[in-house]
Amino acid sequence: MSDESVVFIDGPWTHRSVHAGGTRFHVVEAGEGPLVLLLHGFPQFWWTWRHQLRSLAAHGYRAVAIDLRGYGGSDKPPRGYDLPTLAGDATGLIRALGETGAIVVGHGWGGLMAWTMAALEPKAVHRLVAVGSPHPLRLRGALLADPFGQLRASGRTLGFQVPFLPELRLTARGASLVGRLLEQWSGPGWPDPETARTYREAFRIPAVAHSALEYHRWFARSQLRPDGLRYARAMRAEVEAPTLQLHGALDTCVLPRTAQGSGRYVAAPYRWRLVEGAGHFPHEERPEVFDTELLGWLSDPEPDR
Repeated sequence: MSDESVVFIDGPWTHRSVHAGGTRFHVVEAGEGPLVLLLHGFPQFWWTWRHQLRSLAAHGYRAVAIDLRGYGGSDKPPRGYDLPTLAGDATGLIRALGETGAIVVGHGWGGLMAWTMAALEPKAVHRLVAVGSPHPLRLRGALLADPFGQLRASGRTLGFQVPFLPELRLTARGASLVGRLLEQWSGPGWPDPETARTYREAFRIPAVAHSALEYHRWFARSQLRPDGLRYARAMRAEVEAPTLQLHGALDTCVLPRTAQGSGRYVAAPYRWRLVEGAGHFPHEERPEVFDTELLGWLSDPEPDR
């Protein structure tokens, strides 16, 4: 097992705790200017945004990367891993950071949270950036309509539905499975051993594996439950924030064709970009290309449709 100290990694940023909705979150902050809230995915933590913390701060933004509920140095409560609650966490954090809204950048599960915020809490999202993350209704539809594509790609998630055993598998042998997932879902040459070790160590913090799997369990099990059907109805609301969708061309976790139809849910200016040579983690695999796309879009006062 690891302890939470492994996520307090030094760099040109500051670490602190922020409370929102009765939950304590570990946040990492760099720069001054408009707030950019960075939401990580599975199986990672705030450190996935280390390149963007530097580049956003250098270009006049206040970049804040958080450990999501259940991850890293944040609280790990027994419940609250449904997307409406998680989106509420992020909206509460924006207020706790002294702002009414933010540019929200989310990867993977953080991207699903960002889409949910844009639909349920539209005033909190000034601009939306979804990385490796389709609109939740697009993902839901692809799982049903594309059995040999997205459903097969999501086979690992389906295996997470059983109790106890997936937690044991993810943390066994120094969380070696975490390293294998990063490698399977990325393009060639990533991650290097040190990067993989950092994520493996963070996943061995007590309760992280269970909390992380609860995200997957809620999404799968809620599909036919009243709470899931209510969520799906609410997510039909059109996104009014300008939206940038960045996706790795080699992503085998969330297929590019699954994500590509998400623009139908956006009423505002929308831009889709494939990052060539990258898999599920384009912001880490190809940070220069990713940051050029992100910063160029953020600096455009009227992003294209």
